[in-house]
Amino acid sequence: MSSLNIESIGKKKYRSFNRKRTKMVKKTTRKRSRRLKEEKESIEEGRRRVRKKKEVIEKECEQITKEIDEIIRQTAMTRIRLALMFNILGARQDGDIDKASHLTQLLREIIERA
Repeated sequence: MSSLNIESIGKKKYRSFNRKRTKMVKKTTRKRSRRLKEEKESIEEGRRRVRKKKEVIEKECEQITKEIDEIIRQTAMTRIRLALMFNILGARQDGDIDKASHLTQLLREIIERA
């Protein structure tokens, strides 16, 4: 089998073959370009979806953090109130009315602020 050269197939046929080959190359290049463009658009769409999901998750995290902070604050206030109540009971059992009165006043102030 001989290689393609102008002498073996003639100038006209060679030009015709060359044009057909050029058309085929252009056609396949266009197909590849279209496919690459579609893939790029698909990737961009995926990135947009991921960005939106990330934003939603970040907002949920902020909300959960706020709720946790509020629970921690409420727990701390409850502990303080309980400690005061136990100290009031202890002062009353010991007969220290002044201390019990002072602690009761503190408890009322804390309850009013909460």
